[in-house]
Amino acid sequence: MTEITRPTATPPRPAGRRPGRPEGSAAGDNTAERILDAAEEVFAEVGYSGATLRMVAARADVTQALINYYFRSKYGLYEDVFIRRGKTISEERMKLLKDLEKRSDVTVKDVVKAFLAPTIAMRSSPRGRLFLRLQARLHTEPADISYKLRGEAYDASTRAYIDMLAKVCPHLSAKDVNWRMGLMIGAYMYVFSDTHRLEQLAPGICDPDDADEIFEQITAFVTAGISAPSSFRQG
Repeated sequence: MTEITRPTATPPRPAGRRPGRPEGSAAGDNTAERILDAAEEVFAEVGYSGATLRMVAARADVTQALINYYFRSKYGLYEDVFIRRGKTISEERMKLLKDLEKRSDVTVKDVVKAFLAPTIAMRSSPRGRLFLRLQARLHTEPADISYKLRGEAYDASTRAYIDMLAKVCPHLSAKDVNWRMGLMIGAYMYVFSDTHRLEQLAPGICDPDDADEIFEQITAFVTAGISAPSSFRQG
C-alpha cells in the first residue's frame, strides 16, 4: 500500500564471489552505511530514474567501484535503501498488531493508529522524512521496480492489518475492507510526502510539521471512512 532485519554493512543478496575489497575501504568501517545515507538523499531528491551512481559516489565521497562492491548495481543500492527503513516500519506495525490481538475490545481507531504510528515516528527525524519522500516518489517509478519493493517491504504486514480490520468491521465486505485500506495508504502517503500543499491552502491554519496534528487529523478521517456502512450491495 511486510520481518527479519537484514544487515546493511554487506550486500544482502550476493551473487557469486565478489571482487576484492577496493582500495580505501577497510573491514568494519561504516562505508556501506554512509553510501546508503547518501543514496537515500539522492533518490529522495531526484528519484530512481534521475539518480546516477556518480551522484551517489560524490555525495558519499567514495568511488563508484566501492558502491558496486557493496551493492553491485544502482538497483541493488536502491533496493537496500528502501528495504532498510521499509522493513522497520513493517516490523513495528506487526509488533503493535500483536499487542492488539491480545485484546478483546479493539476498535477501528486502534487499528488505524497502530498502522500509522510507525510512519509518524519515522517522520519525526530528518532521515525518516527523507525516506518518506523517497517512498512517495516510488509511485512514479517503473512498475518492475516499485511493485517488487513495495511487496517485499509491506505486503505481509498490510495483509495482516486487512485481516484485523475485517474482524473489527464484520459489516464490511472483503471488497470494502481492501478498498478502504488502499485509501488509507493513499491518504497517509500524500500527507507524509511533504508536498507543502496544506501550507498553501491554509497558511497559518494547518501545520503539516506538527506530528500530533497530523496523527489526530488523519486518524479521525481514516477511522470515519473505514467505519462507514458498506457501499456495495450484497447479492
